[in-house]
Amino acid sequence: MSKMGMLNEWYPVALFSQLAKADYETILMGEPITVALDANGAATVTEGKGRALPVRVRYGHVWTSLGTPAHELFDIPEGDQPGRRLVEVGVVRVRCSPLRAVENFLDIAHFPFVHTDILGSEPHTEVENYKVEIREEEDEVWATQVKFYQPQAAKSAAGGITTDYMYRVPAPTCSILYKTCPPRPGEWDVITLFVQPLAEDLCDVWPWMALFDDESSMTDLIHFQQTIFLQDRSILENQIPALLPLDPGMEIPTRADLTSVAYRRWLKRHKYTYGAQLVAQ
Repeated sequence: MSKMGMLNEWYPVALFSQLAKADYETILMGEPITVALDANGAATVTEGKGRALPVRVRYGHVWTSLGTPAHELFDIPEGDQPGRRLVEVGVVRVRCSPLRAVENFLDIAHFPFVHTDILGSEPHTEVENYKVEIREEEDEVWATQVKFYQPQAAKSAAGGITTDYMYRVPAPTCSILYKTCPPRPGEWDVITLFVQPLAEDLCDVWPWMALFDDESSMTDLIHFQQTIFLQDRSILENQIPALLPLDPGMEIPTRADLTSVAYRRWLKRHKYTYGAQLVAQ
């Protein structure tokens, strides 16, 4: 599948905090790249033939693009909010489409079955009605008014609560989750999924969080999120077809899949098809 539609987007390719140790060799959409620090301590990214690529350092990560982005990297205001713990979870390699990784992050119905006794449990399996929209001005997919019972909504949670959620997709391989903050009612915990497409069926996933939690250690926060995502990885690596189907007739959605349907429609509209399957095979 052509990567032209996604060529001019920003992608995470490294943790900035790790660059002081050594240059970082990786791949972006099939192209070898090197992430390093220059003499002034600024991040640089070069492709295999030595061409310098655009760079942004934000949310603890180095971002780049193989093309020429027409817009700045999306904003997460909570990342600058005083008092929040900014958690770099690290990277997990997943043998799946980068678009599949994002869609799985948007799926609420799997909580009781994949994240049993953490993000969900039986018999609390019903997904209540919620609202989904493609916000034209921002050109983002949003799901709001999402509610789900969770035995342990966060590392900071003590006991089960009904958790409020909002999902936001600001870029084809990135998603942001806003959820109830147990120790700080009225605020949202922010959990993100930044996905680096290595190939159409292989990606590196860089979770990042901005939380209000003064009790948990950084190690515990990281381990909690890694536990969640490693449970997802086993599902992602066994999905059929491996690429994300964009033809509406290829899979039958349910009412709980409204966010997925909007995400796929948005991808198709923008020709974000690297990692997608357009027709049944």
